[in-house]
Amino acid sequence: MTQQVLDETVQQAVKQFTELDEKICHFTNIMGLLGWDARTYAPKKGKPIFAKAKGTLSTETFKLSISKEMGECLEKLSQPDVFNQLDPATQACVRERKQDYDKSKQIPSNVYNEYVVLASNANDAWEEARANDDFAHFQPYLEKMIDMKKRFAEYYGYEKHPYDALLDEFEPGLTVEKLDPLFADLRESSINLLNRIQQSSRKPRTEIFNQTFDIEKQKQFAHFIIEKLGYDLDAGRLDETTHPFAMGINTGDVRITTRYEHDNMRMAIFGTIHETGHALYEQGVDADYEGRVIRRGASFGIHESQSRFLENFVGRTKEFWMYFYDDLKTHFPHELSGVSLEEFYRAINSVEPSLIRVEADELTYNLHIMLRYEIEKGLIAGDIEVKDLPQVWNEKFEDYLGITPPSNRLGVLQDVHWSHGGVGYFPSYSLGNLYGAQMLDKVLKDMPDFYSHIQNGEFMKIREWLGENVHQYGKLYTPGELIKKVTGEELNSKYLVDYLEQKFSKLYDL
Repeated sequence: MTQQVLDETVQQAVKQFTELDEKICHFTNIMGLLGWDARTYAPKKGKPIFAKAKGTLSTETFKLSISKEMGECLEKLSQPDVFNQLDPATQACVRERKQDYDKSKQIPSNVYNEYVVLASNANDAWEEARANDDFAHFQPYLEKMIDMKKRFAEYYGYEKHPYDALLDEFEPGLTVEKLDPLFADLRESSINLLNRIQQSSRKPRTEIFNQTFDIEKQKQFAHFIIEKLGYDLDAGRLDETTHPFAMGINTGDVRITTRYEHDNMRMAIFGTIHETGHALYEQGVDADYEGRVIRRGASFGIHESQSRFLENFVGRTKEFWMYFYDDLKTHFPHELSGVSLEEFYRAINSVEPSLIRVEADELTYNLHIMLRYEIEKGLIAGDIEVKDLPQVWNEKFEDYLGITPPSNRLGVLQDVHWSHGGVGYFPSYSLGNLYGAQMLDKVLKDMPDFYSHIQNGEFMKIREWLGENVHQYGKLYTPGELIKKVTGEELNSKYLVDYLEQKFSKLYDL
């Protein structure tokens, strides 16, 4: 009799929890759509006004996530004897909501509302500051944002480093203590490889890109390539923005954006492929998870693994361009006249320290991330002040990459992340490379003809592997659980180190 009563109680708690979960997801979907609009087509004058409306909706969603009803459901469903009765998907939802509840409960609602409005206004200030190369315009907003993130770290709590509390928002379970050695291995090997590449006499012909490429033709090719890769345009769209991003509104509406420039065709091509990787992940999550917190990717690092996998481990291979190069030459017959496939392949994989992260080559990209990681740790620990960021940025850039940005627009103002509070996000990019390389090793074992599939344009076979092993699960597993399930071991830097060494040693005859 007691067991029957307990089961009925559990069923009622699950029903109430599921309804709350779905309601929060619906609000989150709407806010995602508002965020997409603000970064694409929203009129400039209306943004500050609309920020308040978005802040109101976000605050109501926040209140719902820490409501008395949510707390009671989580308390009931988290009890071990009850939790073990739940199906795996519901267990994962309870795990995710409880982690969010335990953190968010510490933040006063008025503080959260202040944060949301600040993030929206700071984003607008960043756009203006970047356009005008005016760090002073952005500085007061960033100072408020860093102060806010310090407060959040204290609200959340941490054991050793305040930055750990912010890292955990994007990569659950990750700490400075765990990340530092991973990055140290990658940094040492990357700098060593970069030095050897710079001494090599075998240089690619990158001047083939120093010409004008018609933007309308770039757009046509971008649409052509994303459809070939399996992106469902009936469940998404491709638009333009200042800083490219992917936005999953729901499983039937996953949007991507890109940026086109006359003199930088590579940015549009690989930026679009990158965002398509994010979108394929979101479109591939089990449709039964719609309206549940586990509908999203396992973590930001795992999400980046999918975008970097498609961009680099697929999109920068010779086999990829054996399939696509003739089509690209059809769009740009004059510009690519006399440029062989081999020359093009070597040019898109050239290694050269550069100023802009999103345009960085596959090797030096990680150095861009480590620079930002060190700065973020310093800001949150109080070792670096916002007013000193331009100088600190330039000094670290010289140390890491051997060059000094000529302006703040090309330096400290180049990324959008800090404006909307994404402190702790940057490591996700290099984590994505680490996760992706480890997954690639497993793919090649499971699918020995991986590169033949790419050469033949059989991208659905690759998407099916990723869908079966990664995409379908959403947040069902934690990132640590997922990488171990996929590859059989915990995250290990050796796979990316070995991949980079093998690829660029061959390209540069090292």
